[in-house]
Amino acid sequence: MTKKKEQVVKDFSPEDTDRLIRMGWEDRTSFEAIKAQFGLTHNQFIIFMRKHLEPKAFKLWRKRSTNYASPLKHEKKRPFKEGRFKSSQQKD
Repeated sequence: MTKKKEQVVKDFSPEDTDRLIRMGWEDRTSFEAIKAQFGLTHNQFIIFMRKHLEPKAFKLWRKRSTNYASPLKHEKKRPFKEGRFKSSQQKD
Protein backbone atom coordinates (compact mmCIF):
# COMPACT_ATOMS: atom_id res chain seq x y z
CA MET A 1 0.00 0.00 0.00
CA THR A 2 1.09 3.54 -0.62
CA LYS A 3 1.36 6.08 2.15
CA LYS A 4 -1.85 7.78 1.01
CA LYS A 5 -3.79 4.53 1.32
CA GLU A 6 -2.30 3.85 4.74
CA GLN A 7 -3.56 7.10 6.22
CA VAL A 8 -6.43 6.43 8.56
CA VAL A 9 -9.56 8.40 7.80
CA LYS A 10 -12.04 8.14 10.64
CA ASP A 11 -15.68 7.31 10.06
CA PHE A 12 -18.15 10.16 10.24
CA SER A 13 -21.87 10.18 10.91
CA PRO A 14 -24.09 10.16 7.81
CA GLU A 15 -24.84 13.86 8.37
CA ASP A 16 -21.14 14.75 8.61
CA THR A 17 -20.36 12.60 5.58
CA ASP A 18 -23.00 14.44 3.54
CA ARG A 19 -21.68 17.79 4.77
CA LEU A 20 -18.09 16.89 3.88
CA ILE A 21 -19.09 15.82 0.38
CA ARG A 22 -21.03 19.07 -0.13
CA MET A 23 -18.05 21.06 1.14
CA GLY A 24 -15.79 19.19 -1.26
CA TRP A 25 -17.95 20.12 -4.25
CA GLU A 26 -18.32 23.77 -3.18
CA ASP A 27 -15.64 25.79 -4.93
CA ARG A 28 -15.25 28.40 -2.21
CA THR A 29 -14.94 25.97 0.72
CA SER A 30 -11.19 25.66 1.26
CA PHE A 31 -9.32 22.56 2.33
CA GLU A 32 -8.17 24.56 5.34
CA ALA A 33 -11.80 25.08 6.40
CA ILE A 34 -12.43 21.35 6.06
CA LYS A 35 -9.37 20.64 8.20
CA ALA A 36 -10.47 23.16 10.84
CA GLN A 37 -13.98 21.73 11.09
CA PHE A 38 -13.36 18.00 10.60
CA GLY A 39 -9.63 17.47 11.16
CA LEU A 40 -8.90 16.01 7.71
CA THR A 41 -5.73 17.00 5.91
CA HIS A 42 -5.83 17.60 2.16
CA ASN A 43 -4.59 14.05 1.44
CA GLN A 44 -6.98 12.50 3.96
CA PHE A 45 -9.86 14.41 2.36
CA ILE A 46 -8.95 13.05 -1.06
CA ILE A 47 -9.02 9.53 0.38
CA PHE A 48 -12.37 10.29 2.03
CA MET A 49 -13.86 11.51 -1.25
CA ARG A 50 -12.51 8.49 -3.13
CA LYS A 51 -14.17 6.21 -0.58
CA HIS A 52 -17.56 7.97 -0.66
CA LEU A 53 -17.97 8.91 -4.33
CA GLU A 54 -18.57 6.70 -7.34
CA PRO A 55 -15.38 6.34 -9.43
CA LYS A 56 -16.66 8.60 -12.23
CA ALA A 57 -17.84 11.27 -9.76
CA PHE A 58 -14.48 11.11 -7.96
CA LYS A 59 -12.60 11.66 -11.24
CA LEU A 60 -14.82 14.64 -12.05
CA TRP A 61 -14.31 16.09 -8.57
CA ARG A 62 -10.52 15.65 -8.72
CA LYS A 63 -10.37 17.28 -12.13
CA ARG A 64 -12.50 20.19 -10.91
CA SER A 65 -10.68 20.65 -7.60
CA THR A 66 -7.27 20.38 -9.28
CA ASN A 67 -7.87 22.59 -12.31
CA TYR A 68 -10.77 25.05 -12.07
CA ALA A 69 -11.25 25.35 -8.33
CA SER A 70 -7.62 25.00 -7.25
CA PRO A 71 -7.11 28.72 -6.58
CA LEU A 72 -10.30 28.73 -4.53
CA LYS A 73 -9.80 25.48 -2.61
CA HIS A 74 -6.48 26.65 -1.11
CA GLU A 75 -6.66 29.81 0.99
CA LYS A 76 -3.13 30.91 0.10
CA LYS A 77 -3.94 30.80 -3.64
CA ARG A 78 -7.22 32.72 -3.41
CA PRO A 79 -7.49 35.95 -5.38
CA PHE A 80 -9.50 37.53 -2.54
CA LYS A 81 -8.94 37.85 1.19
CA GLU A 82 -11.66 40.12 2.56
CA GLY A 83 -15.34 40.62 2.00
CA ARG A 84 -16.39 36.98 1.83
CA PHE A 85 -18.58 35.08 4.26
CA LYS A 86 -16.65 32.98 6.74
CA SER A 87 -18.32 30.59 9.13
CA SER A 88 -17.89 31.30 12.82
CA GLN A 89 -16.50 27.75 13.14
CA GLN A 90 -13.60 28.53 10.80
CA LYS A 91 -10.31 29.71 12.21
CA ASP A 92 -8.59 32.75 10.75
